Amino acid sequence: MPDLRADEFQVYEDGVLQQVSVFLPVIGGRPMGSVATAAPPPASSGGLILPRTIPPPDASGRIFIVFIDDLHLQAGMTPKTKELLKQIRDTLVKDSDLVGFVSSGYSSIASDIQYDYQHKRFDEAIKKTMGGGQTTDEIIKAPDGQDGPSGTRYLAHVAFGTAHDILKQAEKITNRRKSFLYVSSGYDFNPFKDSRLKYQQDQYGIPDKSDPNSQISQSTDAHNYNDPFSKQGQQFAEADLVAELADLIRSANRANVTFYTIDPRGLMSMMDIDQSLTWEEWNDNVRETVTSLQVLGEQTGGFCICQSNKFKEGFARIDAETSDYYLLGYNSSNPDPLKYVRHIEIKITRPGVKAENYRDTYTLPRASKK
Repeated sequence: MPDLRADEFQVYEDGVLQQVSVFLPVIGGRPMGSVATAAPPPASSGGLILPRTIPPPDASGRIFIVFIDDLHLQAGMTPKTKELLKQIRDTLVKDSDLVGFVSSGYSSIASDIQYDYQHKRFDEAIKKTMGGGQTTDEIIKAPDGQDGPSGTRYLAHVAFGTAHDILKQAEKITNRRKSFLYVSSGYDFNPFKDSRLKYQQDQYGIPDKSDPNSQISQSTDAHNYNDPFSKQGQQFAEADLVAELADLIRSANRANVTFYTIDPRGLMSMMDIDQSLTWEEWNDNVRETVTSLQVLGEQTGGFCICQSNKFKEGFARIDAETSDYYLLGYNSSNPDPLKYVRHIEIKITRPGVKAENYRDTYTLPRASKK
C-alpha cells in the first residue's frame, strides 16, 4: 500500500507511544522524497564567484552486504558457490544499488559499500571466491581441545568476528535499510562425535567401553574411565553455539541490518559417497548447520534459503522485501540504560490495515568491562 501517511503509523516501545521522527516510503528500492538533486549553479556576490553548493548525499538505491563465509564452504563447493553468486548478481543487485563484499578467510575479499556499475566489482569477488572449509575427514582427524574440536570453533569465531566488524561499520549508516547476504554452510560446534571418538580409539588405543570384550568394560574401575568425548565443554557445545549466534543477532538488530542466509549446498537428501558416517551423524550435522542459518535469518527480520534448490525464487522474495516498504525511525523516550531489551509494536490507524514483517525487538549494547 504506497499511499499510507506518517500520521497513520503508531510506534510503541514497551507499550509507550513514541514520536516518529523518520518516515520514508520506499518504492522500487528508491526512497521517495530524499533523492539527491543536482547542484545549483555557482552564486556570485559583488563580482566574487562563490563555491558551488554541495548537493545532499545520494540516498537512492538499496544497500547490500555480500558476506562470503569461505571458512565454512568446502573447496568442492567452490563452483556451486560461484554460480550462486552469479545468480545474485544477475537477479537481485541492480546498478542503482550500493553493494559491499567481504569474505571470512582465504578468498581475501574486502570491498567497501559503493555503486557497482556493470557489476565489475561483483565479477572480481566471484573470481576470488574459493572455499576453504574443513572436510569431514579433517574434522574427524583433528585434535580435540577441552571444548571439543578446537579448529572448528576457531573458524566459527573468525567468521562471527568478521560479521561483527561489518555490523559495527553498518551501524553508522542511518535512515537506510541494510541487507546482509550471508553465504555459508552453517555451524556445528560438536560435529561427528561418534566418528571422532572411533578415530581416537583406533589412533591412540583408547578402550571402547561399549565393547564387551574390551579390558575397560570388564574392569571394576570402568565407571572412573575418563571419556575424552564426554567433557563438559562438549556437552554444552550446542548451548555455546546458541549464545554466539544470539550475540551476532543482537548486533544485527542494533545496526538495523537484515540477514538473508544462503546455503549453497541446496537440498540435501543423502550424504556424499566419500563420507564414511552413520546416517544419524550426518543427519544431526545437517540439522545443526541448517538451524544455525535459519536462526540468523529469522531473528533479524530476514529468512534462510536452506534445504532448497529454488535459489532464484528466494532471490525474488529478497528483491520484493527490499524494494517496497516504509522506513520508520524514532528516538526512544526510555532513558533507562539498564533496560537492555526493548520491544516494539507498530499499529496503523487506517481500518483493515496491519503492519507486518518489521523488527519487533532490539537490545542495547552492554557496557564493556575495563
